[in-house]
Order: sequence, then C-alpha cells, then structure tokens
Amino acid sequence: MVVSLQSRDIFTIFANSNTRKTMQNEFVSLISNQAKKYGNREALRYRDYLTDQWTSMSWNSFKQDIERCANALLLAGVEPQGKVGVFSQNCPEILITHFASFYNRAIPVPIYATSSKDEAAYIINDSGATVLVVGDQAQYDIALQLFDVCPNLKLVVVMNTKVEVELSKRVTTWRKFLSDGGQAGELARSALAKRMDEGRPDDLMYLIYTSGTTGQPKGVMLTHSNFSAAMMAHGMRLTYVDDNDVSLSFLPLSHIFELGWTMYCLIHGLVVAINYDPRDIQRTVKEVSPNCMCSVPRFWEKVYTAIMDNVSGAKPVVKTLFKTAIRIGKARNIKYVRNGQKAPYLIEKQYQYFEKKVYSRLRRAIGVENGKLFPTAGAMLSDNITELLHAVGINIVIGYGLSETNASVCFYPNTGWELGTIGEPIPGVKVKIGEQNEILVKGPTVMRGYYNMPKETAKAIDADGWFHTGDCGELTEKGHLIMTERLKDLYKTSNGKYIAPQMLETLLAQDKFMAQVAVIGDGRKYVSALIVPDFEELGIWAAKHKIKFRNNEELVNDPKVHAMLEKLINEYQKNLASYEQIKRFVLLPRPFTMESGELTNTLKIRRAVVNKRYAKLIDAMYAVDYRPKGKKDEKLEVDIRI
Repeated sequence: MVVSLQSRDIFTIFANSNTRKTMQNEFVSLISNQAKKYGNREALRYRDYLTDQWTSMSWNSFKQDIERCANALLLAGVEPQGKVGVFSQNCPEILITHFASFYNRAIPVPIYATSSKDEAAYIINDSGATVLVVGDQAQYDIALQLFDVCPNLKLVVVMNTKVEVELSKRVTTWRKFLSDGGQAGELARSALAKRMDEGRPDDLMYLIYTSGTTGQPKGVMLTHSNFSAAMMAHGMRLTYVDDNDVSLSFLPLSHIFELGWTMYCLIHGLVVAINYDPRDIQRTVKEVSPNCMCSVPRFWEKVYTAIMDNVSGAKPVVKTLFKTAIRIGKARNIKYVRNGQKAPYLIEKQYQYFEKKVYSRLRRAIGVENGKLFPTAGAMLSDNITELLHAVGINIVIGYGLSETNASVCFYPNTGWELGTIGEPIPGVKVKIGEQNEILVKGPTVMRGYYNMPKETAKAIDADGWFHTGDCGELTEKGHLIMTERLKDLYKTSNGKYIAPQMLETLLAQDKFMAQVAVIGDGRKYVSALIVPDFEELGIWAAKHKIKFRNNEELVNDPKVHAMLEKLINEYQKNLASYEQIKRFVLLPRPFTMESGELTNTLKIRRAVVNKRYAKLIDAMYAVDYRPKGKKDEKLEVDIRI
C-alpha cells in the first residue's frame, strides 16, 4: 500500500518553474517582507547574555541585523553556495546568520553546541566552511584549535559577549562583525543584491549533518525547494496556528525538527522565544507560557511522572477527583473531539467543571496553560502518556521524520488521529512499506543526497526516487503510520526471535525511576538491559526506606533497590511475550553522555559504543556461572536476576 495525502497537488505546483522561483525567494525575502508587515512588533524573544533577563527583537531590527551580517559574510569572502558553520547554543544570532547566508546564496552548516573538537573538525573539513560563528567559551576554545586542522577555515566570529576574545585577522566578535557589515560600500551592497536575485530553487539551503549513530556523520543536502514544499504541506494541516501565538525554541536549532518548525513560525508571524540553556527549560516554559513548543518524548515522560508522583502522594479525595477528571477528559477529548465530534451535554458540562478545578491548574503548573500545539518526535511516546496529556487539554502532536526528509514525513492530523501511530503522511509525501517492513518515502521534501557521498546517496535513494529510511513500520487501514523499530536496531536472539529494543526502552522510560535504558539482546539467548536510574528519585525512595548509601555505586548495588526495580520492570512487561521480556539487568552508577560518545547530539544511544564499553558487564549477564550475587567489574556489580 502506498499512502499520499494530496488535498492540493504539490507535485504539480513544483513542476511550474515560475511558481518554484517565487517560493524559493520566500526565504531570501521572508524577513524583509515580514518587517514591512509587522514593523516594530516583536519577532524574537531571548535572554540577554549579561543580564539574563528576557528581551525582544522586532522584525525591523531582525531585518537590519540580517542585512549587516549578509554584507559582513560577503566581505569575509563567502561565495555563492559557500558554507558558513554555526556552532552555538540556541540564540537569535543563529537565525540572523542563516538568513544572511541565504542573501549570499550561501549554505548554513549547523553544528551541535555539544560537539567535540573532532566532530566539529570533521564537519568543517567535509563541508569546506570558511567562516565559523560560535556561541560561548566552550565553542570558542574549540574553534581556536580548529585553525590547525581545518585549512579552509578563515574566520571565527564569537557571539556571546561574555567571552573574552583576542581580536585578530582570523577572530572577531559578533558586534564588530555586524558593524563592519553595516559600513559596507555600495559595491558590496550591489554584489549582495545580485546574489539575492540569482537564487534558484535547486540551490542548497542547508547542509545538516546527521548524528552518526552507526558511523561517520553524513551531510544531508536540503534545497530551498525542499523547504518550500515542507512549509506548504504543514500550512495545509496546521490551520489553527497564527501570528498571535508564541513558540518556544527549546530543541537545538542544529536539529532539523526545531529548525524546520522555527522556519514555519517565522513564515506565519509567530513570536519565537529562544531558550539558550537546555538546563533552564523548566523555568523558561513557565516564564514564556508558550502556545507551541517542539520537544522530544523524554520531556513529556518527565511531566507525566511528576504528575503521577504528585497524585500518588495526595489525599484519597484528591486521588478520586483526579481519577474522575482524567476519565471525563479522555471521554471528551479522545472519544469525541479526536474524531471531530461534539461531546454529549453531560460530558461537556463535567469537562468544563474539571477544566476550572483540575486541567487548567495542572497546565499552569507545567507552564503550558495557553497551549495550542506541542509537536513531539525523535522517539516513541507511550499511549498512556499521550492519552493523559490529551485528557487534560495538552495537544501533543506525535510525528515522524528525518533530516533526509526535511523533518516531517507524517504527524497527527487535526482530527482522526490514531493512538499507537506516528500520524498521517503530510500533503505531497508518499509512504510505502518495503522489504523487511522498511518505511520508504518519496516526495518534494526528500533531500538531494549526501554531501560528498555518492555511494551512500545511491544506497539511500533508489532508482525510482524512494528514500529508504532504515526504520521499520506498517500502515493502518486509515493510512496512518506505525513505527516499530530502527531496521539496524532490530535484534535477533539466538533463538531466532526478533526484538525491538526501542519499544522496551520506551516502555520503561515512563517510570520516574528510569533515566536511561539500553536494551541488549542481539545474538543472545534472551534480552537484558543496562539501566541508569534517576538518582534523585531513587535517592528519595532509598531515604524513605532507611537505605544508607554514600554514593551512586552503593545505591545501585543495594539489594532492596534491585528488588524494587525488578518488581517495576516485571509489571511493565507483564503483557509482553516471554522472549521479549528483560530477563536480567545491570544498574549503572553514571549516565550515558554525549561527552563519552555513548549518546549522539540528539540523545540517541550509540549502541555499538555502549556494547563495546560495557562488554564485560554484558557478558557477565549471559555467563553460565552467573549468580545473583554476581561479579565485580570497575566497581560495578552484576547481581540482579529476573
């Protein structure tokens, strides 16, 4: 079965070169046009580097800074289709640099702020970037080292005013960079105007490097027409988002999910509030009270566990009230509203009562009392969490996409969405299921290919134009997509049974005691797991049960802790087939991190790295002479058996 929703024929639209030209110019002239429309109205909101207070940038100021930055890039020698590296936490300067690059027909190359020197060097060298714009001290320190290993790098521009910069021909500050651009002569301005006019729809717009869970990062080539198609398709479905809304930019702008959504917000005139430090997100959400915010499932898993934890400690009357409120919320929002139906009078009246007494208070405590749309992607979110959030009026919109598909392949439609799915294909995008249940995608949003990797491109996009995602799935009767697993992540036990590790990891992640889970089982006789507990929650539990410990090592090796978690795990997996269930696990005293190479910049587990690093612990779980008291390795005990 091939599914393609085309309420308007996007393929036909893109066949018209005049239309494509107009759409390509949308991004080059976008901020200028919005400045004419909105003037001094707020465009961006952000924390000032020095005061940590929220401040605003108007559309007029946004436009002015883009023009100055564009001139500065031209004066710095950036050529048409040249590359500009952007290595920073989220901040307005990133967007200014992106649009300034578009003016030059140049290509922004986002780099995650958490990237190591080697990762940044690889991207700079592979892309051929000549200018690198960096954020704070950590990125600046790395950038100075890159001059020795990146011969094409000519200039580093430092954005954060807190960083002490030693000016030279190769290093400058953001303020000086923009000042130089503002003083550009008529010759430079004319050259820039010529570049803007010469832009083509098949120009590369972005070079997005994948996280590299299974190997070297690949540069995904996305064109202006790719983005135009994506913006048009989203506009057909997201009809309830408008320029009265505020969107909080929380995920890294180096990630296609956040980047694509932010572009959509700018096109439709939303205020984009930019969160600089991910550690501040709880405070930021409450301060901004966004109408929209992209996130990964882990954010909502934490929200869910916090809600359930508070309820579990409440008085019986409060528990009963909450249980009734959730039942009414599900009846109204899941049974009726989800299907485009009006709820019966009695349910609606009860819902409005609980809206005042329960739902609105809960949303206010989270910081999303005015929420309209909360897209989430990157991993699976369990159905019970999705149901509860919708029951209390939080519109979680689950979706699926990749850098190679310019983010969205599919997401929940306004009505008729199905629990357990990752949504309906967006207008103009075709989806079918190929061999080994692989999800295949075709459409105007699919990348041109991988930069400097023709062989990899040929493997990914077949002769008929279908992009092979590497993800497994199936289509429902309504044409909605269910994702089952990454094709490369599927495990086959020694008994010949296929295991989907992400399903198990998602199942356990909803528990407040589970911070990270890595499921093991490829070629093994049964499934096991490496688990990093939430040490704060586990510490609270241990204190209540009078368990003494001096450090995380002692905590994770306590028999009572093991017994409690064993019981939890068994409860979560009781409905799974025996061969799918985790039989043994090890508790780790320290988390998987990006710095150690165990996580990608998008927080996905690098399974090969984890399997190698913890090989002795893993082998011990499968040893013939394995016993509950276990063996020690690097101060870690293997002493749990299920």
